[in-house]
Amino acid sequence: QVQLVESGGGLVQPGGSLRLSCAASGGTFSRSAIGWFRQTPGKEREFVAAISAIDGSEGYSDSARGRFTVSRDNAKNTVYLQMNNLKPEDTAVYICAWKNGYIWSPGVSAYDYWGQGTQVTVSS
Repeated sequence: QVQLVESGGGLVQPGGSLRLSCAASGGTFSRSAIGWFRQTPGKEREFVAAISAIDGSEGYSDSARGRFTVSRDNAKNTVYLQMNNLKPEDTAVYICAWKNGYIWSPGVSAYDYWGQGTQVTVSS
């Protein structure tokens, strides 16, 4: 059974940065795409970024592109989300997800396992 544990969230001022981590266990991490999503109360889960296995190709939402960077360390079974120039509208619970396949997808239904999430709050 795959387990995902996110960390690194917190309170940050607008314009600040955070780096989120997603530590995975229980599966073949190097063969699995990993995605980051976020969710706020009353809204659907929203794609943020993802990274493929093997070639490490990356994908971003329009709101994340240019500010966020996703990366992976297969030796540590961990994916990171570096978030820069954070805005109040980035406030959400950030959740990582595991896809049983190499290629990343922006679709929620493409992912097979989900973490519990880490809260990110951007406020002055």
